[in-house]
Amino acid sequence: MSDHSIYENTLITRYASREMAHIFSDEQKFTTWRKLWVALAEAEQGLGLPISDEQINELKANIENINYEAAAEFEKKTRHDVMAHILAYGQQCPKAKGIIHLGATSCYVGDNTDVILMRDALMLIRSKLLGCMRLLSDFAIKYASLPTLAFTHLQPAQPTTVGKRAALWLQDLLMDFRDLEYALDSLQLLGVKGTTGTQASFMALFDGDEEKVKELDQIIVRKMGFPSAFPVTGQTYPRKLDNKVMTVLSSVAQSAYKFANDQRLLQHMKEIEEPFESGQVGSSAMAYKRNPMRSERMCGLARFILSLADNTAYTASMQGFERTLDDSANRRLSIPQAFLAADGLLLLYMNVLDGLAVYERIIAQHLEEELPFMATEEILMEAVKRGGDRQALHEKLRVYSMQAGNRVKLEGLSNNLIELIARDDSFGFSECELKKLLQAERFTGRAASQTREFIASSVIPVLEKNKDLTFCQKIEIDV
Repeated sequence: MSDHSIYENTLITRYASREMAHIFSDEQKFTTWRKLWVALAEAEQGLGLPISDEQINELKANIENINYEAAAEFEKKTRHDVMAHILAYGQQCPKAKGIIHLGATSCYVGDNTDVILMRDALMLIRSKLLGCMRLLSDFAIKYASLPTLAFTHLQPAQPTTVGKRAALWLQDLLMDFRDLEYALDSLQLLGVKGTTGTQASFMALFDGDEEKVKELDQIIVRKMGFPSAFPVTGQTYPRKLDNKVMTVLSSVAQSAYKFANDQRLLQHMKEIEEPFESGQVGSSAMAYKRNPMRSERMCGLARFILSLADNTAYTASMQGFERTLDDSANRRLSIPQAFLAADGLLLLYMNVLDGLAVYERIIAQHLEEELPFMATEEILMEAVKRGGDRQALHEKLRVYSMQAGNRVKLEGLSNNLIELIARDDSFGFSECELKKLLQAERFTGRAASQTREFIASSVIPVLEKNKDLTFCQKIEIDV
């Protein structure tokens, strides 16, 4: 039950999934520590150290039932979390307590566990990233041919299509996916390296047998499901690894922020709206409001992730010699919270994509208001083909455009540029001919084709290859 008298982590209570919260839970952390201790004992036994099956079986039997109260009491005395859990584990395993953590230093369980948890968290992020890509791909194909105003400098520009704009968001996610795959493939464990990374304690255990010490490192790596360990380390794995992982989360946040901010602008223009439920309240004072609260929340979470990315960069650059401890408190906060925020961010992204409302008439209306200006170049070229003087006609178009613009901006009236041109015989067009030139599809170039080609060649192969990994649940946002 929640204790309302103390602060609770909002990332867990409001935003992230239970799956992501579990990855960074005490249960997952400490059971992984114990699995690493079992793996170490098994590997050392296999390489000839006097460790019995009975001792290993005792350790295995107590992986899950962690005695947290005993560990907390030991930590009060020792002021050392790893030592406290060694003593607590030994209390449950009296026959094996003498061989727990044999030859290792704290980072053996701490750092290897951190990499394992980051791997699991990245895999969950990958699943949800693929879910966003699937939904966005469907949306882009559906609206590949729907013309819409494009904007440069936030000013109306040559039209694009709704689907082509979605393809830009999708391409960002595809880049993130490739970066994430690379980060996953390049994860390495610390392995078994000792207090300063020299493996001196293990050399002593194995009477100077380097081959056995090297094999011990490789056995642990294989048992924990990784392809390799860092070949050289200090006491810790290089903190640059944390920064590589955080850079992926930052990249996902950048992409999600771009989408969400564009969506907020589109909702401002009433062209595309995020889901809005029947009982939802947009404002406590203004009952008519339909605020883009999901997209705004996405931007807030994304900004938080972007700020956390600095932490791992600072930590990687400031580690002294073989290790210092100024990384510990920071990493306990920044890495889990970045993953929790990224998880919540992608849940929101999927929820928004799954319920986007596209208002085609508003989109067409906005196009009609601006198309006369955008059609002037085509009108000019066609008029010159019919024998007109380019320079004279260009000047007239400039003047008429200014007049039409003033009519819209100063008088609040409709754009009458086409009427002005039609009344001028030097252009040689009827109003009907001019309106044919104003079909929006004439101005979108290869937008629809680009969208379909990009998705067919670059996105669908990724989605097909990873369909079993793709998050496909319908997302409900409770708060």
